[in-house]
Amino acid sequence: MSSSPSHGLNVAQQDAVNFLHGPCLVLAGAGSGKTRVITHKIGRLIQAGLEPKRIAAITFTNKAAAEMRERAKGLIGKAAKDVRICTFHALGVHLLREDGEAVGLKPKFSILDSDDVTSILKDAGGSTDAATARQWQWAISLWKNLGLNAEQAEAQAKDDNERITARIMARYEERLAAYQSVDFDDLIGLPLKLLRDHPEVRAKWQKIMGHILVDEYQDTNATQYELLKLMVPEDPTLARFTAVGDDDQSIYGWRGATLDNLKKLPVDFPTLKVIKLEQNYRSTGAILQAANNVIGPNPKLFPKKLWSDLGEGEPVRVVDADSEEHEAERMVARIQSLRSESQHKEFRHFAVLYRANHQARVLEQALRKAQIPYKVSGGQSFFDRAEIRDLCAWFRLWVNNDDDPAFLRAVTTPKRGIGHQTLQSLGTFAGQYKLSLFEALFSSSLPSVLNARAVGSLHEFGRYVNDLEYRARHTEGAEDAMVFLMDWLKDIGYEKHLYDGEDSEKLAASRWTNVLDFCDWMAKRCGGEIDDTAGVTLASEKKSLLEVAQTISLLSTISERDKDQDVVTLSTLHAAKGLEWPHVMMVGVTEGMLPFKLDEGADSLGGSTREHEAVNESVALRLQEERRLMYVGITRAQRTLAVSWPKKRKKGREMVSVMPSRFIAEMALNQATTREDPREKLRALRAEFAKKAQDTAAAQALAGGAA
Repeated sequence: MSSSPSHGLNVAQQDAVNFLHGPCLVLAGAGSGKTRVITHKIGRLIQAGLEPKRIAAITFTNKAAAEMRERAKGLIGKAAKDVRICTFHALGVHLLREDGEAVGLKPKFSILDSDDVTSILKDAGGSTDAATARQWQWAISLWKNLGLNAEQAEAQAKDDNERITARIMARYEERLAAYQSVDFDDLIGLPLKLLRDHPEVRAKWQKIMGHILVDEYQDTNATQYELLKLMVPEDPTLARFTAVGDDDQSIYGWRGATLDNLKKLPVDFPTLKVIKLEQNYRSTGAILQAANNVIGPNPKLFPKKLWSDLGEGEPVRVVDADSEEHEAERMVARIQSLRSESQHKEFRHFAVLYRANHQARVLEQALRKAQIPYKVSGGQSFFDRAEIRDLCAWFRLWVNNDDDPAFLRAVTTPKRGIGHQTLQSLGTFAGQYKLSLFEALFSSSLPSVLNARAVGSLHEFGRYVNDLEYRARHTEGAEDAMVFLMDWLKDIGYEKHLYDGEDSEKLAASRWTNVLDFCDWMAKRCGGEIDDTAGVTLASEKKSLLEVAQTISLLSTISERDKDQDVVTLSTLHAAKGLEWPHVMMVGVTEGMLPFKLDEGADSLGGSTREHEAVNESVALRLQEERRLMYVGITRAQRTLAVSWPKKRKKGREMVSVMPSRFIAEMALNQATTREDPREKLRALRAEFAKKAQDTAAAQALAGGAA
């Protein structure tokens, strides 16, 4: 690392990096170098004598954590490997693996994926409808993110529907406890309970955590904020943390994220130091002017204005079109035109952003017609499909009998006459003797808690899994592997399970085709025809089906190795957050799409009753979040930005007229913009920080003289 961790930083960034002894909020505008500040601050803390293992940098996605780890390693060197750089959920796992027994969890507890949760909820709610179960899942997730258990959720339920969901939540929580399993939301809620209810555990972790850095702080929910508060000393003056975020980029309110966490910080930590990063290193002046204008009408917690020294650049373009098809054609023409005249000519320099997933279809058709390669960012991976995950659960169980979520999925998909009461008793028994569910199944003491019929069914399943594992170990080559897989699927009745579970025969047939494609792909890998890392056809040594199954957890990452692909990116605005491209096009920017359906139950109510005011206040908050979404879209662009809208849009089978989004007018592109000289701005900032430093030095000298 260079002698000074502040090397190459602007004045505001240096201020953020060098403030070590108190709570700090860094308001990092879009493209203002927040990751750079976090990694440099880690280096500064180590230079100041804090052990790397006592520093935690928490972010929201594994991808962001991996990028931060890589950058910290480049800056700090070997010491970076001891810094705890992870997601909130990974930190939660760490706390629970180490101290979870205090809240009733064994160290080898299982983490359920979304499909496992849906399956358990269908069972708990007595429903076969996956859509209903997902609605319950959504409501329960929101309650958990607000820190509510089933009893509290029922107490504040607004109607019968919420009361029923709260009761299903209670049965769901019982099942999770019995299975020694947690869902994704529990990875925040249970560590919070652990630290709140067990002072000795709280004291231990407060001692471990010398300084906590939180990235994307505006995306935290109520439980994450409470968790952060419990990991720092109760005396707010002794708290050592750095929250880095931007209130203008808070776009996950529907997921439980709350700007209240930004409001609470100065109240809960009166000595909080607030530092604004307003210099943008990404976009031209014209793009930033449009962004500043759009976000202007939103109420401000901490006012700031982005600026750049990259020059004015190309004006932001607004493009209207007769229809969505016409809009897609204009998008293609723009890509072709910019490729011929811009220095950023590669397809990967282009992104097309939109509000909702369904808008991608017409864009894909236009790009295919023009033979322009593209990828749909945030689209479902093949390996995320429920039918593929079902099969992978069986493979995981062959490889690792102690994988409890895989056991639960395999034993219930398809159903084999082993009900939740049996599994609950098995889970309780396994927890009592600290065994995995598969180990518990063969215990000689199991007949003391289950009747002979239930034990017989479990033994039959266990023997079947062991038999499959033995046969998979001895099945080599593509032909034999395909025969094995097809016999196995027939044996468990998987095709019938798919058709029974879908209302649409067409959808069931599509899912069964996915299963056949996957089996064919697996078999080819046994035959040595597919190279794992690239997915290309190559001759290599034959493998057993069990060997191929052992690498199953790596397969989903293969399809995602597209970082360097030279393709145009199609992405929703939500999925685009944190990314940037030289050329950005925002399409479908109309009223009803962006902002999205504000008129549902809003001003049409009229009146001034409290209920009507509450509805209108809710609409105002939704509009503010939609405006932030527009701001996020604009600030993804580095060099050029085009915003387009169709005059007509398909609604069902009809064509309906639509209006351009109010945000287009708010960009104020027709007004003469005041051009700021960045050099003047820099000079003013330097003078401001020099004065602050001078005042601080004078105050310290005075205090020293008095002592």
